[in-house]
Amino acid sequence: MAVYFFNEDIDFPQINKTQVKRWLQTIVKNHTQVLGDINYIFTSDAYILKINIEYLKHDYYTDVITFDYTENNKISGDIYISLDTVKSNAELLKQEYNIELHRVIIHGILHLIGFKDKNEQDSKEMRKQEEISLEILENILNNK
Repeated sequence: MAVYFFNEDIDFPQINKTQVKRWLQTIVKNHTQVLGDINYIFTSDAYILKINIEYLKHDYYTDVITFDYTENNKISGDIYISLDTVKSNAELLKQEYNIELHRVIIHGILHLIGFKDKNEQDSKEMRKQEEISLEILENILNNK
């Protein structure tokens, strides 16, 4: 199991890598899965747009793109996160930037676990899982 963090064409966000790794391990384990290799790539809007067009044929900005390499119950993948869009969404939703960033970080993992968000019912479940995950992160950050 290994979680790696990279940045492309943008400054690296202020996250505690050790605590985030512990958090991801906890979430994956709670869903009776095993954490494999995860690569987080933090980018700008321009970079994630190129990825979206080239690989998904979508010509629009997004906050996260997840490439799933999961085999059996071993969660693995590449998760691209646009910090520009995370910042815009945080402002739009009147949310703290760090909370929105962590929501997007876990959103990619939840997709790898098997949660979807293409319809209203699935989106509600995804949001519920994000909230549960953020509460777990809060406990980790407060050493509970």
